[in-house]
Amino acid sequence: MPILNLGILAHVDAGKTSLTERLLHAAGVIDEPGRVDDGNTQTDSLALERQRGITIKSAVVSFVVGDTTVNLIDTPGHPDFIAEVERVLSVLDGAVLVVSAVEGVQPQTRVLMRTLRRLGIPTLIFVNKIDRRGADPGRVLGELAEKLCPAVVSMGSAAGHGTAGASFTPSGDEPAFAGRLLDVLADQSESLLAAYVHDESSVSYAGLRAELAAQTGEALAHPVFSGSAITGAGVDALIAGIEELLPAAEGDPEGPLSGTVFKVERGPAGEKIAYVRMFSGRIRIRDRLTFAREGESGAPREGKVTAISVFDRGGAAPGPEVGAGRIARLWGLADVRIGDTIGLPRKAEAQGHFPPPALESVVTPVRPGDRGALHVALAQLAEQDPLISLRQDDVRQEVSVSLYGEVQKEVIEATLRDDYGIDVAFRETTTICVERPIGTGAAVEVIAKDPNPFLATVGLRVERGPRGGGVEFRLEVELGSLPYAFMKTIEETVHETLREGLHGWQVVDCVVTLTHTGYWARQSHMGGGFDKSMSSTAGDFRNLTPLVLMSALAQAGTMVEEPMQSFRIDLPADTAGQVLPVLARLGAVPRAQFPGMLAGDIPVAGVHALEQQLPGLTRGEGVLECDFDRYQPVRGPVPERPRTDHNPLNRKEYLLRVVRRV
Repeated sequence: MPILNLGILAHVDAGKTSLTERLLHAAGVIDEPGRVDDGNTQTDSLALERQRGITIKSAVVSFVVGDTTVNLIDTPGHPDFIAEVERVLSVLDGAVLVVSAVEGVQPQTRVLMRTLRRLGIPTLIFVNKIDRRGADPGRVLGELAEKLCPAVVSMGSAAGHGTAGASFTPSGDEPAFAGRLLDVLADQSESLLAAYVHDESSVSYAGLRAELAAQTGEALAHPVFSGSAITGAGVDALIAGIEELLPAAEGDPEGPLSGTVFKVERGPAGEKIAYVRMFSGRIRIRDRLTFAREGESGAPREGKVTAISVFDRGGAAPGPEVGAGRIARLWGLADVRIGDTIGLPRKAEAQGHFPPPALESVVTPVRPGDRGALHVALAQLAEQDPLISLRQDDVRQEVSVSLYGEVQKEVIEATLRDDYGIDVAFRETTTICVERPIGTGAAVEVIAKDPNPFLATVGLRVERGPRGGGVEFRLEVELGSLPYAFMKTIEETVHETLREGLHGWQVVDCVVTLTHTGYWARQSHMGGGFDKSMSSTAGDFRNLTPLVLMSALAQAGTMVEEPMQSFRIDLPADTAGQVLPVLARLGAVPRAQFPGMLAGDIPVAGVHALEQQLPGLTRGEGVLECDFDRYQPVRGPVPERPRTDHNPLNRKEYLLRVVRRV
């Protein structure tokens, strides 16, 4: 049976969880569709999701459409939980983007559609809530073409919108619909246009439908359906469209093993459960698997599969194996992490569909005795969310957690309280900056030569790299001049040390070149035993490298840059005068101003304040859309971030901490 792994994506409150419920009901999986407001939906299983009425974690359910098994993945809509969407995108065969017929195209809608098109994921659009007061499917269709993609085509007509009796009628082979199809499809296909120009009669309606399926499968065209997830209007037409227009999963069950872990959760006993999308081959119980993340150094991790649960026909059922195209839950992989590749990696794809979190906050336990338990709990939460990282400050006994927004902070606080019994407090949220080298610096310390106390020679040069290039490690020494283990230790320590630059922020976009090396070979005393005092070890290179690197970085100098977002505000024209002074106070720079619209750039630090003030400034009619744009140099005093390392910028302090002597 063909398999389709389908994602449901939307701006928050557009109704995607309600649509998931309606699809399950139409497929006969559930007797009655649950309601988000009642907290009885299939995919929002967390207590916190039911309380808040929003999706926080992605969830998988399965149903059958015709002769196709659909594994449906419901994703969060709130931008604070974009990390959940991030990892789901890599396992999808197709998507349904839900748009409200009342609110229309919203900020997150545009972010999601840009990403879906960039990744080439076939996407249908469902205009939901046509039964709501204020619904206007025609206006929304125009917004879709203007703001998302011109290659959208309505697959039918809505009647009675704005009333409880609203309905959707699919279009057939009537000339008007065929003309609309031809207009959209011919823009993407020269052969279709040529055939029509040469002989109009040669382009049949069946041919147009086949071309629509082909262009939809290539993410060139996007069919639009309308309806109501609450009443069920238009849902049957959407289901037919899913079966006809979205391509099924590909993959050879007998091919080489290849899969991706897109979600990790913990079971009742604390055991790890890995959600895996299989692209090739098959996994059986008791198979020993290797898994690793792209770019990860060291040997791949291993684990033995102790149980398998495969999603099929309504839910997940235990099974002896899982094959290509399917999604399954695996038990027994204790060291597995989100983003791991099982077996062979897929073809190279751009990593990171969304920007990393740009905010952080220190979290402290209300009861000091919970400090150890808090660190364990936060580590488990970060384990389930690879875009969320922790910074452990052993000096101050504090932990900082990176965030996308204030709602996420509230959810973390509630999760720690309800699931772990730990009451916590968050400090004020701050912006995460980065540092970039502004020049070139070099340093070297030679073995057995003061002031170097380590049995190692390390020389490094630091210089600027291209924007977006990350940290590149190069060699200016011969590979055989140093044992490979020592060379690898230097490289790993360089990356680790650059997490905190001259001002405490992560150093990005630089080139670090190894210019000098030296070591003392393994020595033994008269009794034949290993003499550490006369032999270089990996620890010597691990301890010396930060001193050399930070000395070179200090010569090069760094510039601290803060994250900037591009913004667009749609607002009543007569309220722009009240908004502009607020933008100026928040450090925003308007780039364009038209009646009813303001656009420009704003520091991430000012976005939350703008969100809070905008409704009062615009009579509740202002709509803010923000998207990460770039980093730019900080204006004013350079922000300092407290260090959590051994501070290699201060030689005396560093040596006292590392070797307990100066």
